[in-house]
Amino acid sequence: MKNVTDSFVSLGHWPSAGSFGFNTDILATNPINLSVVLGVLIFFGKGVCASCINDLLDNRKQRILSTIRNSEELRRGAIEQLERARARLQKVEMEADEYRMNGYSEIEREKVNLINATSYSLEQLENYKNETLHFEQQRAINQVRQEIFQQALQGALRTLSSCLNSELHFRTISANIGILGAMEEITD
Repeated sequence: MKNVTDSFVSLGHWPSAGSFGFNTDILATNPINLSVVLGVLIFFGKGVCASCINDLLDNRKQRILSTIRNSEELRRGAIEQLERARARLQKVEMEADEYRMNGYSEIEREKVNLINATSYSLEQLENYKNETLHFEQQRAINQVRQEIFQQALQGALRTLSSCLNSELHFRTISANIGILGAMEEITD
């Protein structure tokens, strides 16, 4: 408890630099305090409203599944278009036999263009489906991460609040008054 109190009292001795940042020098930080904070976050993060997270994941799963269903319907539509294109291709090939002498090369170009256009449509639909799935997965992951971090932080704050008592408040206030007094003497 004295170590916790001393760490709060020492907060008043930090120079005000006007910004906030992490100290990456491992020799200048206190690894024990860092491990305690991480341990508290991990301990309280484990029991974070599992049903909330499950509900959130279930909702995301349903959205992803509906997106997959929509993509599959679009795919079926594209396959139907492909079948119609194939039927049209067969019709064009029959007409090609009739007009072979006059315009065989033009029919071949139309055939290639039709196949290329249909293939391009199918590729676009497949890419759209994959992008949608990736986007929904990333959005679900980010929301779950944010929820877990927020709940872990709230648990840590509740734990820290329950550890504070009037003696700690009195010592912190006294230390801050001493610092302000010293600052007043310096400015005079």
